[in-house]
Amino acid sequence: MVERLVLASGNKGKLKEFHQLCAPLGLHIVAQSELGISEADEPYETFVENALAKARHASLAAGLPALADDSGICVRALGGAPGVRSARFAEAAPTRQAQDEKNNQHLLQLLASSADRSAYYTCVIVLVRHPKDPQPLIAQGHWEGVITDQPRGEGGFGYDPYFYLPTLKRTAAEISEHEKNQLSHRGQAMMQLVEQMRGQGLIGADR
Repeated sequence: MVERLVLASGNKGKLKEFHQLCAPLGLHIVAQSELGISEADEPYETFVENALAKARHASLAAGLPALADDSGICVRALGGAPGVRSARFAEAAPTRQAQDEKNNQHLLQLLASSADRSAYYTCVIVLVRHPKDPQPLIAQGHWEGVITDQPRGEGGFGYDPYFYLPTLKRTAAEISEHEKNQLSHRGQAMMQLVEQMRGQGLIGADR
């Protein structure tokens, strides 16, 4: 049974979402930054490879099972970009908020003359029981939307203010935290992961 996990992320938005998603399961999540663990390199071209690298790095440093995700927004008119480069799509900025703003403005510039604004968030979550786990649990989520020209909403992070959900007629930054955890790419991936954890006996069936 798994009761305590190290989360391989320093992103405050992700940390908040994972705490909310894991709380009903009775899982205690500790951020790698709280343990003085640096962020792992993410040199790969796929979400799953980056997530696995981050999970193994955190598990080795903490001596705990580790949970990691790699996620991003994929825009069809840009051939799937920014994809795995979503967090650092534009030139480097001094803070994460400033980086988000630069990333969004860069995305809008690239889409200025495009009629196709369809996009989707994707998320791959990996759980390793130990650093050399030969059978990591891997789950994936997918969330469809459209890129808007003007930001809307105060919630979320990253590209959320520009990620419009036609079925809800709101952006990802306008929906509640509860709604986002139910609908989002990360929420979907986490639900898949929970089922896998139950199947492996890592958490009880009642969680």
